[in-house]
Amino acid sequence: MSFFKKLLGKKPPSRSDTELLQLYRQTQDMTHLGELYDRYLSMVLGTSMKYLKDEEESKDMVMQVFEKIAQKVLQTEIEKFDGWLYMVVKNECLLALRKRQQHQNNIPIDHLLTKNSQKDEDDTMENPLFSHLTDNEADTLSKEEVLTLVEKAVEHLAPEQKVCIKLFYLQEKSYKEIVEQTGYDLNKVKSYLQNGKRNLKLLLQPKLD
Repeated sequence: MSFFKKLLGKKPPSRSDTELLQLYRQTQDMTHLGELYDRYLSMVLGTSMKYLKDEEESKDMVMQVFEKIAQKVLQTEIEKFDGWLYMVVKNECLLALRKRQQHQNNIPIDHLLTKNSQKDEDDTMENPLFSHLTDNEADTLSKEEVLTLVEKAVEHLAPEQKVCIKLFYLQEKSYKEIVEQTGYDLNKVKSYLQNGKRNLKLLLQPKLD
C-alpha cells in the first residue's frame, strides 16, 4: 500500500472525487488518480478479501484494479466514483474466481498424452495415453489442437470412465487409491481405464483422420 502513499508526496488541498477525476482526465497525472484511489483502499482490499479469501491475491488485486481504472476512467462516464469503483473491484474478483475455477477443473491434457504411468502393486503398467497422437506424421493438427480435442472428448465419456481417467492421469492416483476413493473394485477400475482410453480414441479418430 505504500506505493500510493509515496505516489502522493505532499498532499494538495482536499478536493472532491469529481474534481480529482477531472484533473486526472485533463492531465493524466497519476498523482491525482493516486490521491483519489487512496481514499478507497480499505474498500478495495476488503471487497477483494470478501471474494478471493486470500490476502496475497487481494493485495495483488488492489494493484490490478488501480492499473485497470487508469484507462477506464478516461473512457467512462462516472457519476459516483466509490460506487463505480466497487463494481469494478467486484467484477475483477469474479473474473479471477472464474479463472481459478476453470484452472482447477481443466485436465492438463499433456498428462493424458505423455504421462509415463506408474507401476502398481501387481506390476501392471499402463501405456502412455495417446502418445501416438503427438507424432502426427501428416502434421495436419498442432499439438494444441490435439489437446483441445482430447479435453473435449474426455467430457463425453461415461461418468465412471471419466472419473478413473482423471484420477489416474491427472491426480496420478494408484489403482488402490482409486479403489478406495471411488468404491469401485480393482477390476472395474482397470476396465474403466481401458475402456475410457479406447472410447477416447474412437471419439477422436474421425477428427484426426
